[in-house]
Amino acid sequence: MQQKTDFLVIGSGIAGLSYALKVAEHGSVTIITKSNEDESNTKYAQGGIAAVLYNGDSHQKHVQDTLIAGAGLCDEKIVKIVVEEGTARVKELIEIGANFDKKPGGEYDLAKEGGHSESRILHYKDTTGYEIERALLNKIHNHKNITVYDHYFAIDIITEHHLGKEVTSKTPDINCFGAYVLNTRTGKTETILAKTTLMATGGAGHVYATTTNPIIATGDGIAMVYRAKGHVRDMEFMQFHPTSLYNPNENPSFLISEAVRGYGGVLRGIDGKEFMSKYDKRESLAPRDIVARAIDTEMKIRGEDFVYLDCRHLDRKGFIEHFPNIYNKCMNSGIDPFKTMIPVVPAAHYLCGGIIVDENAKSTINNLFAVGECAATGLHGANRLASNSLLEAVVFAHRAALLAIKSVKKTEYNQNIPDWDAEGTDNPEEMILITQSKREVQQIMSNYVGIVRSELRLKRAFDRLEILYKENEALYEKTTVSPKLCELRNLICIGYLIIKHAMLRKESVGLHYMVKYEK
Repeated sequence: MQQKTDFLVIGSGIAGLSYALKVAEHGSVTIITKSNEDESNTKYAQGGIAAVLYNGDSHQKHVQDTLIAGAGLCDEKIVKIVVEEGTARVKELIEIGANFDKKPGGEYDLAKEGGHSESRILHYKDTTGYEIERALLNKIHNHKNITVYDHYFAIDIITEHHLGKEVTSKTPDINCFGAYVLNTRTGKTETILAKTTLMATGGAGHVYATTTNPIIATGDGIAMVYRAKGHVRDMEFMQFHPTSLYNPNENPSFLISEAVRGYGGVLRGIDGKEFMSKYDKRESLAPRDIVARAIDTEMKIRGEDFVYLDCRHLDRKGFIEHFPNIYNKCMNSGIDPFKTMIPVVPAAHYLCGGIIVDENAKSTINNLFAVGECAATGLHGANRLASNSLLEAVVFAHRAALLAIKSVKKTEYNQNIPDWDAEGTDNPEEMILITQSKREVQQIMSNYVGIVRSELRLKRAFDRLEILYKENEALYEKTTVSPKLCELRNLICIGYLIIKHAMLRKESVGLHYMVKYEK
């Protein structure tokens, strides 16, 4: 089965939805998402969206904070674009109906998070992403040119490779003609031809055993583009959020927003003593890479599985008002944050690398854009500054839309694309082959390629992952495609890219921290 659309959007977070609304006046738009339409990393973004909105702040301050957090690897041109254009994009979110908390006087209640020199974080309680997603979907549903297909899994983007031509990473002018997608309700693989395609598939947190990301975050978009010989970079920079709620039986891990530390929460060891002052003069408000590494060090020194976040001294009424979701989660877990400290542990949270794009979100493959966490714009460098991700998404969604509107007018559908060929494949004889391999990937990455790395650990991870890759490719060739099989294939690809890039970067910087042993 084949269908055509002017604009294909893969993913339904803030990046994909923002883009869809902007291009919808210029042609047909098809959004596909592998779960429910509102299931995305955006939905779980607690802290907020950073933007310069008041006279005491400035674009230059925000730029400088971003550059410092990025450990010297940010693209300053891109940082300036995002910060300077971000204010207008945030105002657009407000215009379409996104609500943000205000003070009694009517001005926005701007929060301060680690690495920021000013209070500039717009938020809605501690469910900011959910509120933005709600506002965008409300507009999406009311637009006649936009069709949303949920429970559709993108298997691969279509390029010249599917026309029988040899394509390598050095092939010039690779073109994207659309995507093969699995309708998970019918089990049929369909062909969607598109004049232009946007990859907005989010992150890859589930390549690790512990992550704050929803279960859909398996790096699908990055893996698809890499297989299509598109270029990726900075995959070694996986950000671990310092403070997820310690609960070994819960997956994904529940995020305790950085805004709690901005509100006055203090990190303490099992002995109750504050420890961040040993690592950074900014103490609990240091950037995430520093805080996560400090917590990791403290846990290893003491042989403990977690540290504490102390909120007992904070104003109860104000805390509940600012963080109702976090408060309710703690109480339901048997933790009264005003009587006992909250046990926390770092968890994989945000991938700073991804699909290489230019200042207009264009990838190295023609007619293919990438926006959001799956893209590497150059904004984050070696470490993402808190609450810059939602801002990056709306800025690049806007820029991608402007270019896509122009390019779609001079692009034709490729009429020679073959349908998906499932001949010779059958359902898996044993699902344990897939589920156990996924667990192995996550354990390999967590144990050897986590917050702290070494050459020995990386080499061991690479060797183990290579075995899993060969096993899974053999299984993939003879097995009918399914989300679980494709996700495993994508996770193995993501793990390989993280390890490969980590091995190439010998020195520690930002989120990539190497330990060396004397011989």
